[in-house]
Amino acid sequence: MVVKLKYLFYLLPFVTLVFSCAKVMHDEVPKEKLHRRKTVQLLDVLDSIASRKPERLFTRISTDYQDTNRNISFKTTLRMKSDSAMNMTITFLKIPIVNALINQDSIFIVNKKDKCYIKNSLGYIKENFGLDFAYKNLEELFLGLPLAYDTAQKYFQIHDPYRYTISSHRKWEMKRIDRKHKEEVVIKYFLNDSVTELEGMEIESPSDSTLIQVNYRSKELVGPFLLPKEMSVDITSPKNHIKLFLNYEKVDIKEQHEIFIVIPESYEACE
Repeated sequence: MVVKLKYLFYLLPFVTLVFSCAKVMHDEVPKEKLHRRKTVQLLDVLDSIASRKPERLFTRISTDYQDTNRNISFKTTLRMKSDSAMNMTITFLKIPIVNALINQDSIFIVNKKDKCYIKNSLGYIKENFGLDFAYKNLEELFLGLPLAYDTAQKYFQIHDPYRYTISSHRKWEMKRIDRKHKEEVVIKYFLNDSVTELEGMEIESPSDSTLIQVNYRSKELVGPFLLPKEMSVDITSPKNHIKLFLNYEKVDIKEQHEIFIVIPESYEACE
């Protein structure tokens, strides 16, 4: 399983000069207790969801971003080729300000505002932050798939009368991690009441007290694929609290869009 996913959200300043939650996450409405389900039933659903993804994706995303210092809204155009590369163009007031390309081993970012660029390998991320990161995790996030889910790994049901929850660790293991093994990352997957789709995820890193909550508020059927329509991300750490809200305004999985990035010769490396 590709974990230590916190860097996925260090990367979000490039993906999330894009995202956020000027909308506050709503309180849960009290509901009736759910019928008990066998763990194998829940895992069969997650296995199925994890295997469903389109070969390509084009979408325009309306984004609200809020942290402890700012609250902004912008648009992102995302082009993605499965297991290959993705390109994001971020615009503010209809003016492109950031263009980024991410592939299996590299990151390229063109900052049009400051006229500079960043060019690094994914290995650079691990060396500088000690965080394992894979391109596929970004794909999973945008496509509404279970993050870092591995069908070969053992998972456990956390019995909650109001929510179907599958976790990478047992309850007693989570307590042990809090006390001694803080380098581990705990991932929880939440299924909807009808046990047909992924409703949300929670990624917790005790080592740096970071908690990431992903909520797929609504989805839409695009061809044979159920893709996110509205999505929120809440990231809590000792230094910041980031809220993201994404609204997919246009989605296409059929047309092939060219994925590339141009770094002007006059641009210098960003400091």
